[in-house]
Amino acid sequence: MSKEILDAIGVVAYEKGIDPEILFTALEDALLAAYRKTSHAKPFARVEFDRETGDIRVFTLMLSPEELEGHPGVSYPEPEPPAEGEPLPLEPVEPEAVIDWAQFPDSQIESADVTTADDFGRIAAQTAKQVILQRMREAEREIMFEEYKDRVGDIVTGVVQQADSRATIVDLGRGVEALLPGSEQVPGERYEHGARIKGVIIEVRTGTRGPQIVLSRRSDELIRKLFEMEVPEIEGGHVEIRAVAREPGYRSKIAVESHIHGVDPVGACVGPRGSRVRMVVSELRGEKIDIIPWNNEPARFLAKALSPARVREVLVDDELQQATVVVPDDQLSLAIGREGQNARLAARLTGWRVEIKGETEFAEEEAEIAFSGGETDDVLGGRCAAVMASGKRCPNNAIPGSRFCDLPAHQAMAEVEAK
Repeated sequence: MSKEILDAIGVVAYEKGIDPEILFTALEDALLAAYRKTSHAKPFARVEFDRETGDIRVFTLMLSPEELEGHPGVSYPEPEPPAEGEPLPLEPVEPEAVIDWAQFPDSQIESADVTTADDFGRIAAQTAKQVILQRMREAEREIMFEEYKDRVGDIVTGVVQQADSRATIVDLGRGVEALLPGSEQVPGERYEHGARIKGVIIEVRTGTRGPQIVLSRRSDELIRKLFEMEVPEIEGGHVEIRAVAREPGYRSKIAVESHIHGVDPVGACVGPRGSRVRMVVSELRGEKIDIIPWNNEPARFLAKALSPARVREVLVDDELQQATVVVPDDQLSLAIGREGQNARLAARLTGWRVEIKGETEFAEEEAEIAFSGGETDDVLGGRCAAVMASGKRCPNNAIPGSRFCDLPAHQAMAEVEAK
């Protein structure tokens, strides 16, 4: 029987991925609980299970309650307060004594071999079974928590088990369930029972029923991870996603940069005949994605960020991180987008405040300023007031205290104006 118990613990530990010592300790606690259910049980006892032979021994103290009272080897720790949200016990909980067995000589400890004992009874055996199963569940939950606590930001695939307006339960396999709360779901998406979906882990927390994994379908990180899965150049570090701006379920913009000469970052993300970006769009259930090349020059980056609209001119104010973008009149509605979505995403992608104007509107403002001889700082962000041969205003910023930039020809115009 002892050999069978050892073999059983080895098999369970291997199948469940649990440290065998956890099961040995659980078995000792279970046998102690079973011993306390017997008629001849003594108040202070411990059980030892020999890891080599499988022999079971029960150790009890041969002292009367009067002799144990006040003994340095017996202590009664303060009970822990209930966790937040848990109800208070109806009756005071008596603290369980903690025995320091090293404080008692061998002459005061009685040892009995109960390896072949058959007087535990049905209730005691059931108690032992419950203790072992509870310890196994706790060990499995701890293993799951350790496995997922460092995976925040990773993408996982699961099967929808249950869905309603408040939350969706997703089975990740091996008995692990995750929660997709309503606040992290994409508007308009429906999650049918049995459907496979992907999500990003945004939190791993402990709860009364064990660790709880929280997923998101709205996170910007979902797009990053999906492209990393589909684009080898991103996974290999040759192409990097520098910024993401997303309105879940409608449209997203990503800015990509290549770290290898000759590798087109946009082409790598699009893939042959659009195969790579098409896979990402399919997983996001039709969400449109604009892929934009990253540029350190704000004006060029802003112009690309407003795609698919064509941009004629960008006037930037580096100090205030804001820009005025001039587009052809027929591109104005496209640049702004439906309900301002395109302009809003471009601003979030670049981190700049963006004002979009049509060519006609901008030209009228320039003409009005030039006619009135007013300062251009407020309207044009400190732009040079000189008009070039092409008929367009100079794109450079004016130097402090002047309406013109530091080009010699334009400074000469400033001198003439001053006279």
